[in-house]
Amino acid sequence: MSDTKTSPPDNTPGRAEDQELGAAGSQLSTAPVEEIAGLPSLGVIGWARWFWRQLTSMRVALLLLLLLSLGAIPGSLIPQTGIDETKVAAFRKAHETLAPIYDKLGLFNVYSSVWFSAIYILLFVSLIGCIVPRTWQFVGQLRGRPPAAPRRLTRLPAYTTWRTEAEPEQVREAALALLKKRRFRSHLTGDAVAAEKGYLREVGNLAFHIALIVMLIAFAWGQLYKSEGNKLIVEGDGFSNTLTQYDDFKSGSLFGQDDLDPFSFDLKNFRGTYEPTGPNRGTPRTFEADLVYSVGADGKEEKTTVKVNEPLEIGGSKVYLVSHGYAPVITVRDGKGKVVFQDAVPLLPLDGNVTSTGAIKVMDGYRDARGKWDQLGFQAFFLPTYVKGNELASQFPALLSPIMNVEAYHGDLGVNAGLPQSVYQLNKKNLKGFKDAKGAQLRKNLRPGETMKLPNGAGSITFEKQIKEWAGFQVARQPGSGWALAASVAAILGLAGSLFIQRRRVWVRATAGPDGVTVVEMAGLGRSESAKVPEELGDLAAILYEQAPGAPDAAADPAESEASPDPQVVPAEGAEK
Repeated sequence: MSDTKTSPPDNTPGRAEDQELGAAGSQLSTAPVEEIAGLPSLGVIGWARWFWRQLTSMRVALLLLLLLSLGAIPGSLIPQTGIDETKVAAFRKAHETLAPIYDKLGLFNVYSSVWFSAIYILLFVSLIGCIVPRTWQFVGQLRGRPPAAPRRLTRLPAYTTWRTEAEPEQVREAALALLKKRRFRSHLTGDAVAAEKGYLREVGNLAFHIALIVMLIAFAWGQLYKSEGNKLIVEGDGFSNTLTQYDDFKSGSLFGQDDLDPFSFDLKNFRGTYEPTGPNRGTPRTFEADLVYSVGADGKEEKTTVKVNEPLEIGGSKVYLVSHGYAPVITVRDGKGKVVFQDAVPLLPLDGNVTSTGAIKVMDGYRDARGKWDQLGFQAFFLPTYVKGNELASQFPALLSPIMNVEAYHGDLGVNAGLPQSVYQLNKKNLKGFKDAKGAQLRKNLRPGETMKLPNGAGSITFEKQIKEWAGFQVARQPGSGWALAASVAAILGLAGSLFIQRRRVWVRATAGPDGVTVVEMAGLGRSESAKVPEELGDLAAILYEQAPGAPDAAADPAESEASPDPQVVPAEGAEK
């Protein structure tokens, strides 16, 4: 008669039995055995061992990972010198008390600060210290075999038994074949079959930790060797990938000029289209820049089109299209009609309708009406679509009715002082405004083809009919990004495997009873008790029961005796249900 039961907890087990169950349940994971906390041995070696054990413990690794996450918060909230020095300068000016404290704490350079680097390196060492011994232990487990069955299988969380007339050898052979078919690593040991399954749990666990190390390496690699530069290019102009060609450039501490990929390109044409009507009127539909580029000094020229989120990839660099605007062609003449300036002047957008502003500076070659050398400056305010009565903002981003408001000045532009200044802003400190007939500041709205004459024969400025467009490009080089992405995917898969795959063991013992009838015992053990172990054991027991059916009960009436029903496995007390 079959006997299926849940074994009660044994409060008075023998010492040998405890040791035997410990051997059967050992090495279900590669986690190091927790040791009783205590003071280290006296001496440098003792302290070093104690510190190393603490550093390579999983608790410390998780704590360091938390500290690394917390340390990145100020790097996101406080302006960083390596990203935007202008914002850092503005923050220093607005917070004169906090700025010195932030300097001492390294909060303006979080990712290169001593304390952030210390956390980063300690986490790196901690993860390696966790992974190396666990990997070595797991390799040893793969080369070994599942441990032999405990003496008392009834002490395991999931257990079932029945009696059968089949020979013990037949039962063990059938159990061995069944477990191998279910992809258990199994072998015969004494009077029982030992089997184990779920090694991918440890593989996932190790893969997760190794992926974290790869992510840390990729992050450090990317930060040390990264580069990022911006360049504004007007239609018809070009760019060569050298440091002097960038409008602004920032890079990692180990980046060198020789790391720049050798290439160049010309902006042939820029196209932008917008929604003409409806609630989304003015919303960009397409932004495209037609380029002709070449790689190396003697590279063959090739044509391509760069779109938003579709960069041009050359070597390890990516050329992104990030902005655009208008560059009206301006001609400035002196009092004798001589052209002293003629060029497309890029203006910077102020809003979504490309209302733009900028400066036109005539630094050399200009003489006033008396023939004296002077400098001219013009403040320009450009509206691509002007609507009468509203001179403050453009009504649409396309060139439907362009107009440019110009203010004229003369004097010292400040370019000879040796101090850097923006080409898009006009420093009026040493400038004098031209006056109109009423004595007010000279300003005028110009349409394409119109000219504003300066008073007293000082010359003129013409807004030519040709209006070019410019495009802003970002050339970024981020080494290690592919490794970081691959490591992120591997970490997610590894974490999923370690969470959802359960490592478990099954033992099947078949021995001859006192009456000569074979007694079959089956038991299962998992790393953490759950309903899956009893369910799987019950499924295996039902299949094995069909090959070794229960024997008739000798104490029952032969006319009423029949084979026992399929065994049912109930989890032991304390298991999850």
